[in-house]
Order: sequence, then structure tokens, then C-alpha cells
Amino acid sequence: MVSEKSGRLRFWVWAAVSGVVSAAVFLAAAELMALLVAREGSPILAVGSFVIDIVPQPFKEFAIATFGEYDKIALLVGLALAVLIASAIAGVLEYVRPPLGVIALGVAGALSVAAILTRAGAGPLAAIPPIFGALAGGTLLWFLSARLRRWAGGAAGARAEGPASVDRRLFFRVSAIAGAAAVVVGVGARALINATASSITAVRSALNLPAPRSTVTVPAGAELDIPGISPLFTPNEDFYRVDTALTVPSIDPNTWRLVIDGMVDTRVELSFDDLVGMGLDEYAITLTCVSNEVGGPLLGTAKWLGVPVRDVLARAGVQSGADMVLSRSIDGFTASTPLESLTDDGLDAILAVAMNGEPLPLEHGFPVRMVVPGLYGYVSATKWLTELKVTTFDADEAYWTPRGYSAKAPIKFSSRLDTPRTGTPVTVGRTPLAGVAWAQTVGIERVEVSIDDGDWQAATLSTPINDDTWVQWYLDWDATAGTHYVTVRAVNKAGETQIEERAPIAPDGSTGWQRSLITVR
Repeated sequence: MVSEKSGRLRFWVWAAVSGVVSAAVFLAAAELMALLVAREGSPILAVGSFVIDIVPQPFKEFAIATFGEYDKIALLVGLALAVLIASAIAGVLEYVRPPLGVIALGVAGALSVAAILTRAGAGPLAAIPPIFGALAGGTLLWFLSARLRRWAGGAAGARAEGPASVDRRLFFRVSAIAGAAAVVVGVGARALINATASSITAVRSALNLPAPRSTVTVPAGAELDIPGISPLFTPNEDFYRVDTALTVPSIDPNTWRLVIDGMVDTRVELSFDDLVGMGLDEYAITLTCVSNEVGGPLLGTAKWLGVPVRDVLARAGVQSGADMVLSRSIDGFTASTPLESLTDDGLDAILAVAMNGEPLPLEHGFPVRMVVPGLYGYVSATKWLTELKVTTFDADEAYWTPRGYSAKAPIKFSSRLDTPRTGTPVTVGRTPLAGVAWAQTVGIERVEVSIDDGDWQAATLSTPINDDTWVQWYLDWDATAGTHYVTVRAVNKAGETQIEERAPIAPDGSTGWQRSLITVR
């Protein structure tokens, strides 16, 4: 009895292997066909993007908080594990109840087709890769399962060296060849597809932008020389990245176009040269993500080179009654920006083409993105921009609005302690408490610090560049041995004090005073 059970389990294991190999062939064949006829037809990327779209808001925030900029990698790893488990189950099903496994692969192909065709920019041939992959994978699974059943049926007694032996060798030979081919073809096809990004990187490196008509003046005292404090300007490689793109889009600026339509007098289409030909200026602006928790890292300041959005909209002529601009990314993401935030002469809302002295990095929106001070990124900072639709909040809805976020999202001003950090002890004696504070479009009046719930003490501020950027602050502290709570809050130039009550990220940004436990030895 034990031997019989052991034998049955052995064949179930090989059935699971046949399912995994068949799924690998499915994906490899689809990647090859995507390379040949429709690069947007990759099933794994389309399904991954679909998952990003449908995952409930709490799970999105958990992924961002847990994995940060690596949330897309975590998603792909999770999808790979899910595919591995599902394909193993399909293999077992095909072995014990044919053709259920083949049907399962067919369903996977159909779901992939649906995910692909619902993506922005999907062409008429985009369905071919998953269909081709499902046919290849299903055929292989049918063949391997048939060999496996014949092997199992004739594996008893002396017959193990007869026809069963032939089926066994054929099963292993075909499985090995198909598995190896799937790895080579799948990885090779994906590498060739990704080579497009490398070519765009070369295009970006060779791009020569016109000199700006004006540059940012950084006043003396704008940056404090304190170890551990955030730099005045966040390096591009350290700038936070939160978006819905599973893979970074590769867009050639020579073929890029921006369409301005909707409630306008004239539909306008601009090339990259048209845009930069309007004249570039430099702006210093701090961006903040709505997913930033109290004291969190999802914000940064950069020097941006760009063109005012109001100048672009003026070319089209905005019609009366409009109150929103729906910006669209090449990957289908949309943002709802109040029209007044883009047309106000006192606000520097721009279409940016450069960041900290170089063309936009690919992951930050190359060749063109929006940068709007005073609004959270999900309603303003559209990367890989392709369209500005002048419309109304009543008529159109952006990506995040039906997912539990407000359609309008002015940034809630806040402050952060950068150093010392919780978990990093400091020594007894004089030590600086230091960090940053921000109140985009309004400006920071002062920052106050409380030690162990004592009196509020005014910190020393750096000289602000403008009201759209954060300021640094510090307070010299005579640290005594033990553990201490350090609380920080800001007051803006309108005389408002940072909100003390804690609020979650959704629907329009977190609030609360950062309270850190500092150990002194």
C-alpha cells in the first residue's frame, strides 16, 4: 500500500512538472510573438498591470509602505509564484482529469487577452501573443500528460522496461528540451524587447536641450551643513518613485507627441521640439506623494527645466465652463488637476523635460512629465505625458478617484525629523535635531520642537529658495542619558499650525505630528 501511494505521488510530482514546463513554454512563446508582432502583448506584464489596477487601495498602500520603489519587483515575484503554483495544479489536473489542465491554460490565455486589450495603447495584433502562447503551452501539456499516463499505466512489473520505458524517456527528453528552449527563447525575447529601453537611454544621453532663459537662484544659507539631514536638492537616483507603470515606458522624443484637446477652441498637437522651442526656464519645486506617511520618505526637491502649462493651454484656448485638466500617461494613467492650478500666473505648474541639470531619467517620466507645486502627485505629476484634456470634474474621472482618493488633493503641509533617527543612539551632550519642513505654494514660517512633551522650542530655519520648496531646520539639543521623545511640528506663512490629529493616507493625505523615540548613551 505504501509503495502504491508512493508511486502515485511520484507521478503527480511529474505531472506538476509537466504543468510548469508547459506554462514556461506558454510564456516564452508569447514573449517571442510579442517581440515579432506586438510588444505590448506580453501576458505577464499585462496581467501584472491589470492586478495593479484592481488591487484594493489598502493593499496598494501596504505594498508602497513595505517595498517602496521595489513594489513592482515584489509584484512580479508574487505573480511568478502564482503562475508556478497554478501551472503545477494544471499539470496535475491534466494528468488525472484530462483535458482540465489544457482548459486551464486556455482560460489563462483568454484572461491574458482580456488584460492586454484593456490596456491603453493596445494595438490590433496585441491579442496574438497570448493566443499563440496558450496554443503552444496547451499542446505541450497534452502531449506530456499523455506520455505520463502511458508511462504510469505500464510501469508495473516487467513491463517497466517495455513501452513504459519508452514513454518515460520521451517524457523526460521532451520536458528537458522544452524547458531549456522556453528559458532561452523567453529570456532572449524579453531581453530584445528591453533593448528598446537601452536605445532610448542612449537617445536621452545624446539629447541636447536649449539653455534655459532663467535659472534658480539659491540664496546663501539655503542648505545646512548637518550630517544626516536631507540634501537641499534630492539626487535623481535617490528621488522617490511611485507610479502605476509595471515597466518603465521607453519613449523616443523624436516621435513623442502631446495632444491638447477637450474643451478648447483648437485641438493642438506638439512635438518635443515644439515644446522646448517655446522656451525653457528652471524651477525649484518640492514634490510630495499622497502615500507619504507622517515622517515618511516619499518626497523630494529638484531643479526642473520646463515650460509653463498655462502657455501650452493658451495655444489651444480654454473654453468657459472647464474646471479640470485630465492628463494622460502613455501607460493609461490619468490625473485630475484643477484648471486654476495650471493657469494661475502665480503658480509654476510646468511640463518638465529636465531634472537636476539633465534630461528626465526614464523612470521619472522621460521625455516629458508634469510638475505642479502644491498638489499631491497623483492629481498632478503625470509621467510619460501624452495628452492634456481640458474638461470638468463632473464629466471625467481620473485613475485614483474611483479607488478611494479625492479628486482634488492640495498638499497638507508637514515637517520631518531626519536626524537623529529612531534606533540609532546618540551620545550624551550637544547634538543637533534636524530635518525638513514643507508647505508648497505657501511657505514655512517656523518649525517647533518639543522634547519629552515639554515646551515648544523654535528651530533655526535655512534660507528658503521659494515657497514651493522645503526648508531645512535644526535645533541644538543638550542630550541627557536615557530615552526621549522628540516631537516636531510646522507653522506655515498663513499662520496655520500643522495638524496634530493622525489621519490615514486615503482619501487625501496623512496628517499628524512626527513623534520619535531617541536613545541617548
